[in-house]
Amino acid sequence: MKKIFYALVSFVIIAGMAFSPITPLAIGSKMPMADLKMKSVSGKEISMKEVIKDKGVLVMFSCNTCPYVIKNQQRTKAIGDYAQKMNVGVILVNSNEAQRSDDEAYTEMKKYAVTQKYNFNYVVDKNSQVANAFGANRTPECFLFDKKGTLVYHGAIDDSPTNPATVHRQHLKEAINQLVEGKEITVKESKSVGCGIKRQ
Repeated sequence: MKKIFYALVSFVIIAGMAFSPITPLAIGSKMPMADLKMKSVSGKEISMKEVIKDKGVLVMFSCNTCPYVIKNQQRTKAIGDYAQKMNVGVILVNSNEAQRSDDEAYTEMKKYAVTQKYNFNYVVDKNSQVANAFGANRTPECFLFDKKGTLVYHGAIDDSPTNPATVHRQHLKEAINQLVEGKEITVKESKSVGCGIKRQ
């Protein structure tokens, strides 16, 4: 009986570890896997390091199908365009490797990028290796780095992911403004709300 009990306890512990969220990159950390080439919907292989502009780079984990991503579609496009206007590079990363043969296939990503009129990079994170290195758990989930590749903000686009009508603070936009102005980021972290990244 004791053997069965201990076996069950071990199973619960292992299962809990398997499904517990990965710890995200800490503020002040350097960008991991910055040189890794990923396939963009443009057909080019590009790294996050290549996307960095004079003021920094925004790395956003996203996808084609998550209801939260869909609710944030206009905001994703708007903040991506705004970041580029402020001389911050933008790269959207699709890490849903478990759905790569279905709705998150490269061909579907290309179609989605066209419908959303993305004018920034949307790339395939093969085997979710970048998501694992960042400790990214959700879509959408944002990581803002300065020009030296140091993380200055991590979290959500704003404080109302489910309803744009009730937004009180645009966390990411404020962080971009403060980064560009050389100021301290007042809100460095916020809670990302979205779908779990579909790892293999």
